[in-house]
Amino acid sequence: MNKDFSFTIKRIRFDEHYQPADSTRITTNFANLARGECRQQNLRNALTMINNRFNALAQWDNPKGDRYSVELDIISVDVDIDGNGAGFPSIEVLKTNIVDHKTNERIEGIVGNNFSSYVRDYDFSVLLLEHNKQQAQFSIPENFGELHGKLFKYFVNSDAYKQHFKKPPVICLSVSDNKTYQRTENQHPVLGVEYLPNESSLTEQYFNKMGLQVRYFMPANSVAPLAFHFVGDLLNDYTNLELISTISTMETFQKIYRPEIYNANAVAGKSYKPDLKNQDHSITQIVYDREERSKLAIAQGRFAEEHFIKPHRATLEQWSANYA
Repeated sequence: MNKDFSFTIKRIRFDEHYQPADSTRITTNFANLARGECRQQNLRNALTMINNRFNALAQWDNPKGDRYSVELDIISVDVDIDGNGAGFPSIEVLKTNIVDHKTNERIEGIVGNNFSSYVRDYDFSVLLLEHNKQQAQFSIPENFGELHGKLFKYFVNSDAYKQHFKKPPVICLSVSDNKTYQRTENQHPVLGVEYLPNESSLTEQYFNKMGLQVRYFMPANSVAPLAFHFVGDLLNDYTNLELISTISTMETFQKIYRPEIYNANAVAGKSYKPDLKNQDHSITQIVYDREERSKLAIAQGRFAEEHFIKPHRATLEQWSANYA
């Protein structure tokens, strides 16, 4: 008999007044911007970048480039393992909504975009690191990402998800700096030119266990491809405006966090290898501490280990073994 876990979904508006919740991973893109003395300016600048990019991509019937703006909600998902109402913060994603100022209508966007998870921090910053301390060469622990993947699939198939969201999630990430990407002839009117990686990355395999496949596209006037992780048919399941809401949001975050790749002064060529040491790039007017972010990932992984993995190990192992 497999017990049911329940999910609670909360949403908070991401705007210039946003304050991260206590349960939010502080390395999460949107939370990192909302800290320190420049927080309000950071948030305002990021939202302006998102709106400008959206209007540049949605240029039809938009002569002044100001027809649309993007609203962002942070979706926090708590999982209750014991059925006693005590939830653990399992994942956080972003939900886009599009405001059309010409028709005064609000158009639903895509859920996913950014992806934040304490259990993923545990897998990558605790489990993977400790496993490789004992190894002569890098290897992956057995069943790596299995529990996390099953929890994610269980959530996406849950009644809670279906009550809140009409379509499956799309998660948009940076390309990997240890892979090479080849440009193809395939081109989509919004997503742009498709690239293919020379091999599968660990992140790709991890998201695959979450039931997500991946394709790489470089939109018009971008300088590097983005990784789109999705269920189903990315090119036909979503409207142009939905896809533009994801591109404009996530490309903005990547310009802030990965300027060497996404704010580079040279555009990716036919064969492209991302370089985090690339000096030929521009910096946005947004303050961000990348070094702090990598240290915090370990602390967050330990938090997941202490408050989720260890106390519920037997229950989680049994549930995972029975999950179909």
